[in-house]
Amino acid sequence: MTEPAPGGRRRVAVTGMGVKTPAGTDLETYWASLLAGRSNAGPIRRFDATILPEPFRFACEVPEFDLSPYLDFKEARHADRCTQLGLAAAMDAFADAGGEAISRTTDPARCGVFVGSGVGGLMTLEEQDRNLFERGSGRVSPYLVPMMMANATAGTVGLKMGWTGPNLCVTTACAAGSHGIGEGALLIRHGAADVVLAGGTEACITPLAMSAFGRMGALSSRVDDPRHASRPFDPDRDGFVMGEGAGFLLLEEWDHAVARGARIWGEVLGYARTSDAYHITAPAPGGAGAAACMLGALADAGLEPPAVAHVNAHGTSTPLNDASEASAVTKVFGERAVPVTSGKGVTGHLVAGAGAIEAVAAFLALRDGVVPHTANHEREDPDLAIDVVSGSPREVAPGPVVSNSFGFGGHNASLVLGPPPT
Repeated sequence: MTEPAPGGRRRVAVTGMGVKTPAGTDLETYWASLLAGRSNAGPIRRFDATILPEPFRFACEVPEFDLSPYLDFKEARHADRCTQLGLAAAMDAFADAGGEAISRTTDPARCGVFVGSGVGGLMTLEEQDRNLFERGSGRVSPYLVPMMMANATAGTVGLKMGWTGPNLCVTTACAAGSHGIGEGALLIRHGAADVVLAGGTEACITPLAMSAFGRMGALSSRVDDPRHASRPFDPDRDGFVMGEGAGFLLLEEWDHAVARGARIWGEVLGYARTSDAYHITAPAPGGAGAAACMLGALADAGLEPPAVAHVNAHGTSTPLNDASEASAVTKVFGERAVPVTSGKGVTGHLVAGAGAIEAVAAFLALRDGVVPHTANHEREDPDLAIDVVSGSPREVAPGPVVSNSFGFGGHNASLVLGPPPT
């Protein structure tokens, strides 16, 4: 038996990770792209983007990959891209954790799934809506509902794994991926499961979503320079670049992982969620809700702010979000007291997938002792008193990472992620 967490509660190990991102569809390619600061923004290829206003015709798309190891032809036809990306990332995490050993040693009723998804199968919904109005109701797919529903990925992962424990979905916009991981960790901590696949997935590069986010002023309009469009915490930031993709962690009760000799990436030490209760889309000025969330997660982990080695920020590159988050970081840690990085200059903003792939980046940073720089952050914003890692990756002392996600609706999520024991 290993040492228990504070309060004698069950500890949550991370024993597997999987990603499908614009910056790579395997862990090491994704990590190399982050370290290199290579933006993956470019013209939209998945549909004819000339129907969109010119400023909204670029995004960060996941490169083509072979779906056949995850879904057969018929299954793939009946799964929206959101589910395809999420299922593939989840199965990668399962394989990374030594999935066969888990299947041999663990009761399926003790295995669960917790997925964050902002809108679910939006691409399918848009296609079938066009079918309805152009061809009539008789041409609407009978698979529309199971393809579009926000919980489709959670259900599909559980079905594929044959797991009969808790199977849940959270829909909290851009905070949903981190909420999925945090709530999944609570299932283990509270004894409802021993193994949980937890993460987030999203596929919002669609005509309607691009039009809607563009019309509300959330997207960058640098169509003439997409690779430099997402500029987290830079004074010239003008909005985010839409991305798509998924990330998953295989969470495992600590002693369960140790007993089977699993490789442990690290540990979910703390988690908190708060609400701004301020505005349906804008973050609270001053970042009060975000600061409370970070402090709550640190208290849950039994840590004080000086123990944190770096912050993996939400950092979307929108003027309001970055200002609010910087204020929150300053409230919690002090001015320029902790290195802060954002990966969205490389990947774009994956909505519900964002928090999940950023948690993966945090564990890779813990493995290598280096924090990726914030791509396209070229100048300090004099109004933001934080230490943005920019220009090149930075070596940092070993220590816990705070990973933030914030979503429309005022949803906040913070995770405290720790390294494996030495």
